[in-house]
Amino acid sequence: MTMKYVDEFRDPGLITAVAQEIRRTVDPARHYRIMEVCGGHTHAIYRHGLHDVLPENVELVHGPGCPVCVLPTGRVDDGLAIAAQPNVALACFGDMMRVPGTKGTPLELKARGGDIRMVYSPLDALKMAQDDPRTHVCFFAIGFETTAPSTALTLLRARELGVRNFSVFSNHVTIVPAMRAILDSPDMRLDGFVGPGHVSTIIGCRPFEFVAQHYGKPVVVAGFEPLDLLEGILMVLRQLRNGEAKVENQYRRIVPWEGNHAALRALATVFELRPYFEWRGLGFISQSALKLKGAFAPWDSEVQFEVPGVRVTDPRAAQCGEILKGVLKPPQCKLFGKECNPEHPVGALMVSSEGACAAYYRYASTELNARFEEEARA
Repeated sequence: MTMKYVDEFRDPGLITAVAQEIRRTVDPARHYRIMEVCGGHTHAIYRHGLHDVLPENVELVHGPGCPVCVLPTGRVDDGLAIAAQPNVALACFGDMMRVPGTKGTPLELKARGGDIRMVYSPLDALKMAQDDPRTHVCFFAIGFETTAPSTALTLLRARELGVRNFSVFSNHVTIVPAMRAILDSPDMRLDGFVGPGHVSTIIGCRPFEFVAQHYGKPVVVAGFEPLDLLEGILMVLRQLRNGEAKVENQYRRIVPWEGNHAALRALATVFELRPYFEWRGLGFISQSALKLKGAFAPWDSEVQFEVPGVRVTDPRAAQCGEILKGVLKPPQCKLFGKECNPEHPVGALMVSSEGACAAYYRYASTELNARFEEEARA
C-alpha cells in the first residue's frame, strides 16, 4: 500500500496490525536488544508511545546519533574561547545555546555580554558576516553527515564571494566509526540496528554493510513516523528469526541506496577526515570527524584563532557516556531529573532536541522511569 500523508503513517489500526505482527515474529523465550542509532528516532519512539506497544522482550537501546550529545565538553570550551576574542561573534544552532562547558553555556556567555547569535543555518552566519564586515563571525558547526553538506556549501559560497570575516569551527562527525566503536565495545550486546534515517539521506545505505558482513547484525534504515519505526523493528526481527544479517531500506521514499551524490561531492571538496576526534562517552575514535581542507584555511576557525584544545572530563556523577553507548537508560543516571534537568542541565543529553535524557524527561511515563531506576538499584 502506498501512503502519501503523515496521518497515514500514524493510523492506529495500521499501528496495531504491525505491533501484532511483531508479537507473532518474536521468540517468547528470547530477549532482543535493538539499537536505534539516531536521537530523532529516540524522541519519536517516546513521543508516540511506541515503547508501550512492543513486547517486553524487545528492548530498544539508544545510540550515539545525537551530534550535540557526543560533543565533548572541551570542544564547547574551545568554541567559547573563540567567542571571547575581540570583535568575534559566535553563531550556533539553538541546541548548542544551553550546552554546558566548564565556564557556562553559550547562552550564559551571551548574558555576560558575549556576542553569541543563534542561527538556523550556516548561511545565516555568512549573511551576518557580510552585513557586518568589522565583526568576524565564527559558525559553530555540529552534526553528522546530515548537516555537513550545508556547511560545505556555505564555505564554497564564502570563498566565491571572498568573505574573509567568516570562519567555521568544525565539529562535524561521521556515524560509521561510532557504530564500529560500539560494536567493538566488550560491554555491549546488540542483536541489530535501526539505522539513522537522516544521515542515510546523504550517505545512503551501503556504508552500513560492514555491520552485516563483519559483525553479523541486521541493519534496517528507517524513517521517523510511528509506522516507519515499527516496520523497521519488524524487519530487523524477521531477519533475526530467519538467521539473516543484511542491510535493508525501510525509508525508500526518502533514502537512496547510494546516497546523495551532489552532497557527497560537496563534502569531498571541502572536508577531509581528522586522524582522530574525541567523542563524549566513546573516547577518541580514529577518522571519525571532519576538518576543513588546507584550501579552506582562511575560513577555518582552528587556523585563524588560537584554540585551547584542553580535554575536559564530564562531572563524576554524570553518566552521559554510559547512556550514549546504550549501557544505561537515562533514568538509571543518578542525576537524571534531579540535579540534571532541562532548566539546569549537567550534560548535553538533557537539552538537545535529539538527546535521550530529554526524550525520557519529556515523554516517558513516571512508571517507566521508576522501573528503570529500580533496575539500576538492583
